[in-house]
Amino acid sequence: MRVLAWIAPATWPAVVDALLERHGDDEITLVAAADAYADFPPGRLGGLLGRRPPKAGPKESELASEMARDLLHQASERLRGDAWATVLIGPTERVITEAAADADHLVMARDGDRSRLGPPSLGDHSRFVIDHAPCTVELVWPGKAPGLATIPPPPDDARQRQPRGRSNA
Repeated sequence: MRVLAWIAPATWPAVVDALLERHGDDEITLVAAADAYADFPPGRLGGLLGRRPPKAGPKESELASEMARDLLHQASERLRGDAWATVLIGPTERVITEAAADADHLVMARDGDRSRLGPPSLGDHSRFVIDHAPCTVELVWPGKAPGLATIPPPPDDARQRQPRGRSNA
């Protein structure tokens, strides 16, 4: 099976652990995105005024690529070098989704709020990739998953949630 592993800052060790546990016999490709807009804090690439964000210059693009190569190197070492590694250049969610078109399986980690269960545990890029990936997606928790007590209570207003699907009425 062709497995694509999204190596992202702060969550890549969980992805590598999943690869080691469940994908030892598979053909693994590690990918990291070099996206100058996503890799730097807001305002870093320009001034405070204006509607359009400025274009990332060669310095920012090279720094983003260097950061991605470093992540891939660390992940590859932890896998004992038994994988291909590629830096993808462009908007993170787009380049990861496009790379998944050549894979049977994508392994990625949650990158949002890890203190509770639910949609906030996914960042914007992760949500896009999960919604659009053209292959099976394996989503792992970086660290121990929070307990069920972290799910928010249901709304207690008069409009109770209707069951999905057909009704017998």
